[in-house]
Amino acid sequence: MPNFAFDNSYARTLPGFYEACRPAAVPAPELLFLNRGLAAELGLDLDGLDAPALAELFSGNVLPEGAEPIAQAYAGHQFGQFNPQLGDGRALLIGEVIDRHGRRRDIALKGSGRTPFSRRGDGKAAVGPMLREVLVGEAMHALGIPTTRALAVVATGEPVYRERALPGAILTRVAASHLRVGTFQFFATHGTPEMVRRLADYAITRHYPELIGADDRYLGLLAAVAERQAALLAQWMHVGFIHGVMNTDNMGIPGETIDYGPCAFMEAYDPRAVFSSIDAMGRYAYEEQPRIARWNLARLAETMLPLIAANEGHAIALASEAIDTFAARYRHHWLAGLRAKLGLAGRVADGDSVDTALGESWLDLLHAQQVDYTLAWRRLADAAEGNEAPLRALFPSQPGLERWLQRWRARCAAEATGPEAGADRAALMRRANPWLIPRNHRVEEALAAASDDGDLAPFERLLDALRRPYDEDPALARHAEPAPAAFMAEFRTYCGT
Repeated sequence: MPNFAFDNSYARTLPGFYEACRPAAVPAPELLFLNRGLAAELGLDLDGLDAPALAELFSGNVLPEGAEPIAQAYAGHQFGQFNPQLGDGRALLIGEVIDRHGRRRDIALKGSGRTPFSRRGDGKAAVGPMLREVLVGEAMHALGIPTTRALAVVATGEPVYRERALPGAILTRVAASHLRVGTFQFFATHGTPEMVRRLADYAITRHYPELIGADDRYLGLLAAVAERQAALLAQWMHVGFIHGVMNTDNMGIPGETIDYGPCAFMEAYDPRAVFSSIDAMGRYAYEEQPRIARWNLARLAETMLPLIAANEGHAIALASEAIDTFAARYRHHWLAGLRAKLGLAGRVADGDSVDTALGESWLDLLHAQQVDYTLAWRRLADAAEGNEAPLRALFPSQPGLERWLQRWRARCAAEATGPEAGADRAALMRRANPWLIPRNHRVEEALAAASDDGDLAPFERLLDALRRPYDEDPALARHAEPAPAAFMAEFRTYCGT
């Protein structure tokens, strides 16, 4: 077996914050997916390993030298209700490596069997949800959005039982770390302020080293996490991504997207869009995501109050001030992204309010006419070059579109610098507005073929397309087509546990 050059700082630094556990043996592992590019980035030498050996490795049947499999403890607010003990019920952190860019990365198995935190679960996973994590995670990576990534998926050769028997699978996931808001909640609930301090110091050393030694480093940690989450949420919103389960155990301290369960990309624009089968009240609807992120950060702040100041009232005041900056941080990132999507490179007088109003009225127009979110932005880039026909074809009613286009043209003209301004603006917009997202009907089509028929070809074709989201290639046109309205009317996603 290869040596992954593990350097397991979590296990070494934080004894008592996890439970050692071995992955369950599986009877007939079969390699379904291997991300060789990511393996090279991680510095993993897989040369000389054939498919059966790789399947043994990424199923957990055989562990690489230096692996220290552990299940991490965490709690969490799930749909607003606090659960004091969750933890890695079906995941194991195998170890940490330093990648070729000098970044520390976790390598973890998901679906590798029961752990001390499994409660009543079987600790297993199915092929469909694990391949979904590949598709959506790799799409997010290609879109430039911070995310955990899939290194491998292995079929286990045994069924898992949900609504029906499904083929089992194990995902190997790579993350900046698996530290969560819920990790802090667990040790604030079950541990001591000193344990929370140790956890915070570890998070600072690993993810925010600029804060090491600062007198106000714990308040600084809260502000730094808020900044990364604000940037992340703005990126989600600009591609129409709906996470589906923004529980505190699914908000990572590093600022990456983590856990692709009941997630989806919006098609026809609807700020109240919800695709999760378990979000009956719309708590995690598209437009609610920034508000929920702030709510989650407030829960993180609560765990660190004893670290921020000795006087509780003073600590609350300082933490509240830090949390209250989230809205402004988010709006800053959202507006910067909006300008790129609109093709606006410069600023004008009262530009923030002007550009915000222009963007919001565009979204109102998309909502009123139920226009596809992704294609509307992409076709707006065509309009920047003077070709408005593809954009107009998306709108059933033209007068409202024409009024908005007049405002947009006037705003663009305020910063145009020459005859090439239109082409330059279109190029800028095409770098900010993807042509391809994981269209929900294509994702379901690919997962059904893999799970029900053992046919990976649709999955592989879709994955190849999603890795080039900004390239408008006619050969990939079927992957850019919106799902039929009837499909979207009934479409729901599930957590896969």
